[in-house]
Amino acid sequence: MEFAQLRIYNTLTRKVEEFKPIHGKRIFMFVCGPTVYDFSHIGHARLFVFYDTVVKWLRKSGYSVFYIVNITDVDDKIINRAKEENIHPLELARKYEEEFIKDMKSLNVTSPNLYPRTSDYLPEIFWQIKVLLEKGIAYETPTGIYFDITKFKDYGKLSRRKPEDLRVHRIEPDPNKRNPGDFALWKIRPREEFGWDSPWGYGRPGWHIEDTAITLRHFGEHYDIHGGAIELIFPHHEAEIAQAESVTGVKPFVRYWVHVGLLTVDGAKMSKSLGNVITVRDALRKYSANALRILFLKTHYRTPIDFKWEMLEDAAKVSSRIESAYHRLNQLDEEDTEKGAELLTRARTLWEEFRDAMNNDFNTPVALSKLIGLASAINDYTNTNKSIGSKVLQEVKKIFLGMSYVMGLSFREARIEEGMVKELIGTIVWVRGELRKQKLWSLSDEIRERLRKLGIELHDTAEGTRWVLRKSRGS
Repeated sequence: MEFAQLRIYNTLTRKVEEFKPIHGKRIFMFVCGPTVYDFSHIGHARLFVFYDTVVKWLRKSGYSVFYIVNITDVDDKIINRAKEENIHPLELARKYEEEFIKDMKSLNVTSPNLYPRTSDYLPEIFWQIKVLLEKGIAYETPTGIYFDITKFKDYGKLSRRKPEDLRVHRIEPDPNKRNPGDFALWKIRPREEFGWDSPWGYGRPGWHIEDTAITLRHFGEHYDIHGGAIELIFPHHEAEIAQAESVTGVKPFVRYWVHVGLLTVDGAKMSKSLGNVITVRDALRKYSANALRILFLKTHYRTPIDFKWEMLEDAAKVSSRIESAYHRLNQLDEEDTEKGAELLTRARTLWEEFRDAMNNDFNTPVALSKLIGLASAINDYTNTNKSIGSKVLQEVKKIFLGMSYVMGLSFREARIEEGMVKELIGTIVWVRGELRKQKLWSLSDEIRERLRKLGIELHDTAEGTRWVLRKSRGS
């Protein structure tokens, strides 16, 4: 497949730009992962479903993608929750890390190559801090090591915030800091708390330094795509840029910054205090993963979503139509003709439009509409046709499954379970009984004979008709 002429909206430049990978066909991509102290919610689902779709499209377009989603397993929220449950913080983190990965698999999020943990990268964190101290960009206080934002003149370039605005956000208040906006690289903590020894005392790493520790190790000093929720632009991603570019001297640290819009529930941000947190598993108890993915991908990734259950019900109906098309396509008889040529022409056109939509800043709403259009065309065709040309079928299926793969939709093969067979035979026997009551003997005898040829014998008794499955079918 030819490489896509992809264009991406870059938060750094506030422009849609032509995508030019640093290393040709090889792409390095990092997305900020979860802080694992609780079950994942549908806000997480929206985020990781989108980036999973991005990576699937890049791979479908012929690129080799090394995709990392980190696991934050060192955080005050984890420590506080572990105290409540009377277990070690890392034990709690491992528990919810495992649940997160289960949720991702349930959503058919299969594209990440690596889920690295913060706690496994302490040597890389120590090295960064050492370099920043040696360069005079970081400084030591009784409470920890801080990054001096006045030493990095580009601080604020991602968020477009003025220096005087940078103080009013999630920055640690500390009278020992040089500037209110300086952020922690290492936090000194008492020995009775969870932490590690470091060259600067016992404690824990700051929030921002974990991501640059991971990416500098695996990607080097410059890579292609960094993703995350839009609320992470400041201070988290701003701090990442400051750290990495100060350590390496290479600019830009990341070529393309791609951020996903917020997801609210009935107009409010999800929170336990409001009682409106919807976990991934809550949603999957009621609806399929396909329905959830369709719900998220029906909205452009930069547009906020205000979730309502009715939206998921609508997405489930769309999912049903697409899945129906898949099964109906598989049930067509094949013949050595060009039958179905018009369907193939339509499929090719829709694939071109699908490709153009995905190359236009990952426009999943338009791309999804092309898959829905193809599903409708397949359903219309199968309404009036029982067969199709073999080569035509092969290409239509390839296009349909290609679109479905990018959207992350999966289909179960239709199978008749044993219980269904018994119920089906019972239904046929009941219908035959109704025909006998109406004295439609010829039709009821025809049903008996057809069942006999299938290896099912009927015995009419005073208590009703009973059926027996023979070991071999009759002729």
